[in-house]
Amino acid sequence: MTWQVLVHGPLTRLDERVSRSLVDTVPRWLSELASDLGNLTVALPVLAAAMAYAFFRGRRAAALYAGLAMAAVPLLVVPLKEWTARPGPLEPWAHGYYPSGHTATAMVAYFGAAYLVSRRLVPVAAVLTAVTGTGLVLRGFHWPLDVLASLCLGFLVLAVSSSCTRRSSG
Repeated sequence: MTWQVLVHGPLTRLDERVSRSLVDTVPRWLSELASDLGNLTVALPVLAAAMAYAFFRGRRAAALYAGLAMAAVPLLVVPLKEWTARPGPLEPWAHGYYPSGHTATAMVAYFGAAYLVSRRLVPVAAVLTAVTGTGLVLRGFHWPLDVLASLCLGFLVLAVSSSCTRRSSG
């Protein structure tokens, strides 16, 4: 995906056509509300509360690795945004849209919280992440590939965090 974005390949052109057909197909207030689930001011307190819960339940390593996973998001996303310099769907003069920081934030925060509190919350994390990404695309804040790339990145960050947690508790 990143290669396609960098060379503006066929996948990127398809991405842009799909995006143009989706933007503003729902009321803006609704897509903005969905997008806001990926804001740090929304997602981070959810993860922080789950980390506190896990810490006091004796799962200190799991809480630490969830926090480190969240800290890794901007460390990975920001350089990719700078490197790709992809313009936005509604702001072609602005750059830094690929990958979506909001989507990566939502995914790592909500799945991290679900893993810390109860595996039964994983479907809730999936819905919150999907709603965030969908809202970003429908509002025109991000291209679909921006969101998809962030889901892949989030998956990798969560996999490393989970692996580290298992190793430390095993």
